[in-house]
Amino acid sequence: MNKNDLISTVADNSGLSRSDAGKAVEGVFDAIQDSLGKGEEVRLVGFGTFSVAHRKASTGRNPRTGETMQIKASNQPKFKAGKGLKDAVN
Repeated sequence: MNKNDLISTVADNSGLSRSDAGKAVEGVFDAIQDSLGKGEEVRLVGFGTFSVAHRKASTGRNPRTGETMQIKASNQPKFKAGKGLKDAVN
C-alpha cells in the first residue's frame, strides 16, 4: 500500500471525500514529524509508538576503496508496534 492507496482507503472507510481524506492523512503525518522533530514520543494506543533514537558517531569503511571514514552522529526515527497491531498481523 502506498500513500495514495492509504488516502483512498481512509476516504472509503470514513465517508470523507478523497481530498478531505488526503488532508487528514497529511495532517497526521505532519503532526508525527513535528513531534519527533522536537524529540517527543508519539504513542498511539493499540497501534504503536514512534520515537527518536540517537546514533553515536562511528568509523566505517568505504566498500569500494576500503578507506576508513567517519560516520556522523544522527537521530533516527523508530517505530515499535503495539499489541493491537501485532495481534492484527498475527
